[in-house]
Amino acid sequence: MQQFHEIWSLSNQQPVMQEDLQLLQEKEQHIPGSVQYQIKRYRKQPQWNVDDTGMIVYHYKKDEPKQQYLELRFCVSGNVYCRQKEVECDMCKFNASRSCAERVDSLDIVSFRFYPVHLSQFVKPGKLKSQLVDDLLSFNYASEFTKVLSICGRTRMVLESLLNHTYTDTLENIFINAQTQMLLLYSMECMLGDKDVEQFQCKFLANEADREKIIKAREILLQHIGEPLTIKELSRKVAINECYLKKGFKELFGTTIFDFYQSQRMEHARYLLYEKGLSVTEVSMMLGYSSISHFSTAFKKHTGLKPCELLLH
Repeated sequence: MQQFHEIWSLSNQQPVMQEDLQLLQEKEQHIPGSVQYQIKRYRKQPQWNVDDTGMIVYHYKKDEPKQQYLELRFCVSGNVYCRQKEVECDMCKFNASRSCAERVDSLDIVSFRFYPVHLSQFVKPGKLKSQLVDDLLSFNYASEFTKVLSICGRTRMVLESLLNHTYTDTLENIFINAQTQMLLLYSMECMLGDKDVEQFQCKFLANEADREKIIKAREILLQHIGEPLTIKELSRKVAINECYLKKGFKELFGTTIFDFYQSQRMEHARYLLYEKGLSVTEVSMMLGYSSISHFSTAFKKHTGLKPCELLLH
């Protein structure tokens, strides 16, 4: 149960630095014969610009049937978390936290993984209008894919009930099992609303390993904010073809590698100048510019201000 940063990356319009992530709670459980799920709840920062996002991942392995699964992933904001974690309080768990008087905004990343032995019970033999769904649930669809899903009101209600229920032990397992089946139903309906199950235009992005490489490339760029990398160097670090890297990055994140990197450098420069009070010379050197004039030109193009003007604000 991993790849949480993939749904996170697709949900966040701006990258979030690792040091900004404050994990409040996490929970993982495997209901026997049913679903494996995991929840990670983070404190939501005011500056985050997050779109609620859903994703369905069809993991098909012809020669390794035990490795096959269908996974639903969601990133949703607007939930709450009890501040009184140190106090013995029923509100300090995932369940019923919205009933507590002491709350903070949070962001929840949730994953539900279904295995063939569980999904097969829903398949009705015969050629039906929902043949695609039957093929997926019986793992007869012989091509892996990932599809981004919109989160409708019904889906949101189910997710909120899952995150705020008051059941425990056996009753909790029954409740989770019932609610996850509703999520599966709504996700299948959403997917059938589109003619093409392969959401990505770049076909190689249907492969989870390749998507991971693109996401890793973005992380490396953020880690080397003061050490510019060439496309060739970056492609070698994540072991993917340069052309695939550029096309995949543009499709996943809606911008070119260069524009993304420049934008992040200039935002970091703005922070160093305005918040930290560093000089233009210091910031220029920290960001790896060969001259102050080159840095000033790039900064003004991005912000509309010269670096020295920002220092006066």
